[in-house]
Amino acid sequence: MRNYTQVSYFTLGAYFDTGLLKYLFFMLIIILYIIVISANVLLIVVIWLNRSLHEPMYIFLCSMFVNELYGRTGLFPFLLVQILSDIHTVPFSLCFLQIFCIYTYGTTQYLNFAIMSYDRYLAICYPLQYNTRMTFKRVVILIVVTWLHSFLSVVGTTSLSSPLQLCGNIIDKVYCDNYSIVKLACYDTTINNIYGLLITCVNTFGPVALIVYTYIKILKICFSGSKQTRQKALSTCTPHLASLLNFSCGCSFEIVQNRFDMTSVPETLRIFLSLYWLTCQPLFNPVLYGLKLSKIRSTCKSLFGAALGGAPLDDGVNNAKEAQEGGHEDDQTGRAPLLDEHDMGVNTPLEADNEGAGTPLAVGDEGRTPQEAGSETGVQERQLAPEDLAAGRGRLLEKLLVSGEQEFKPASREQVQSLAVDFCSSG
Repeated sequence: MRNYTQVSYFTLGAYFDTGLLKYLFFMLIIILYIIVISANVLLIVVIWLNRSLHEPMYIFLCSMFVNELYGRTGLFPFLLVQILSDIHTVPFSLCFLQIFCIYTYGTTQYLNFAIMSYDRYLAICYPLQYNTRMTFKRVVILIVVTWLHSFLSVVGTTSLSSPLQLCGNIIDKVYCDNYSIVKLACYDTTINNIYGLLITCVNTFGPVALIVYTYIKILKICFSGSKQTRQKALSTCTPHLASLLNFSCGCSFEIVQNRFDMTSVPETLRIFLSLYWLTCQPLFNPVLYGLKLSKIRSTCKSLFGAALGGAPLDDGVNNAKEAQEGGHEDDQTGRAPLLDEHDMGVNTPLEADNEGAGTPLAVGDEGRTPQEAGSETGVQERQLAPEDLAAGRGRLLEKLLVSGEQEFKPASREQVQSLAVDFCSSG
């Protein structure tokens, strides 16, 4: 039977003496940390302050940026202390706290990718039902479940690892890692290995499977349309897929390095790749989404212009410009694509003298009065609020369709989904 001792601290064996270069590494890490904090906080503030960005897609992005800050807080201060230290030790409790932060960050990140792909799937494949399916309440529930699931799954991981009787205290990494501690155990750790593999599959391959399914559906719809539709679809999907691939590559190497012997790989390269998914991803996401999504980009430009020029940020002007660029989109409520008369197959607009009655005309009612068309088709007259009249024909038809008026014959599913692609790509 192997001897074991009560471990009160761990020694990080991947650090080596760099001499005076440690001050250079310290400055590089602290500059990167400041940039990461500034970029993510900036986008969170932009989304929070601009009402036109209070839409499900941007709320999910805000959750992702908060997660980036959370994950970096569990790593960067620790690295800064260890770089300047001559003895690279970390207390037992602090090591498991870092494990908890890093693992919950990774789990939450994959789940964020999954719910963002689901949001795009609903917006493009079911544009008319998008508002009823992706309500604000459901958005909040999805975000809460994402974070809660991450915390509970990692609590189970650390609860199985912390009571282990260890025969050593040297971790061959630059930060604390759960599986490295499990490998130090003096006795059989089958339960830990099974639970770890199960949780890894659920938290990684489960979200990835959902992402692959939703994007197959999205691309199937988009590539059945015109060339312009395909280009807009690719523009919409590119930031999300690029961020997912970047994060997955870093995580994959970390998983492989923990489970297999990687001594043949140079130590410096192993350290860089083990830190890549924790250091580059939080900088990659704000740059990618901030530059690619037109709403965020234009809002940041207006914000910086107001700060430099002293002019106040005019949400109304900005929203008007965004609406003009994005086509039929509702900047305040995040509606699915709005439909006009030609998109819905309706050729006759509301008569000017019937704005008070507001009886819509069905297909084939050209040349007849609204009262005649309404009596023949069975569409009941309804009083329209002033905001409905100002919203235009497209929004009214969408509202009637959602409320159950089946007399209107919408355009084909392909036309509606093409409009949804235009709406999503304009964001």
